[in-house]
Amino acid sequence: ACNPPDNIFLIGIFYKLFGVKFIFDHHDLVPEQYLTKFGRKDFLYKVLLILEKLTFRLADISIATNNSYKEMAIQRGGMNPEKVFIVRNGPELDKFKKVPAKKSLKYGKKFLVGYIGVMGKQEGIDLLLETIGYIVRKKERKDIHFTCIGKGPSLNYLRKLSENMNLSSYINFTGFIPDKEVLEVLSTTDVCVNPDTPCEFNDKSTMIKIMEYMALGKPIVQFDLKEGRFSAQEASLYAKKGSVKDFSEKILMIINKGRIQA
Repeated sequence: ACNPPDNIFLIGIFYKLFGVKFIFDHHDLVPEQYLTKFGRKDFLYKVLLILEKLTFRLADISIATNNSYKEMAIQRGGMNPEKVFIVRNGPELDKFKKVPAKKSLKYGKKFLVGYIGVMGKQEGIDLLLETIGYIVRKKERKDIHFTCIGKGPSLNYLRKLSENMNLSSYINFTGFIPDKEVLEVLSTTDVCVNPDTPCEFNDKSTMIKIMEYMALGKPIVQFDLKEGRFSAQEASLYAKKGSVKDFSEKILMIINKGRIQA
């Protein structure tokens, strides 16, 4: 069974009565996710910690997506290190392949910056909008377009925010689009970004978008988070945590040089 939700272990209890082994596929740090969304360590947060611990206690084997999740299973969950295995995620390379670029997807601009992922609070798209504002107004670069692929609870809010910031000419939100169109957009990009808000959840989580960008051979800009750096290594430039200015400068550095350069 996998989480969320973290009460999935209740199903495991039933089957363990009949001698069935329970394997827990650990997808998310739910307590950290709650803390990121609501900013409080209240009663519900403590309940989530208890549910997580019960899940690990019940599990015969735990599958972690990275070393941070493995450490959490051992240190917070009390699991035997020999019972925790890392299985990393990534795109299907035989399907997720680069296709010819489409000039029309740059919306008349010279360069295209792309993002794919959830449109939510912790994904930092508001920081990306601030980045665009800095690039357009402070650096006076009006030759760069940004495309954000994906849907989520903040999509309508972000569209409205981009309008209020007078940035509609420099960014578009596609919402959900077919895989074929996803590949066309990402293959056309000059830079791909991961503006995830620096927080404990994002610091410890492996983002599939990073693997997708690398599969297409795209240079990446992201904030300097632990698992993001482990995943991308030299395929990315790393901005100071939460610094819109540095994030902007890193994007421009790649665009101006045409590649990542140390």
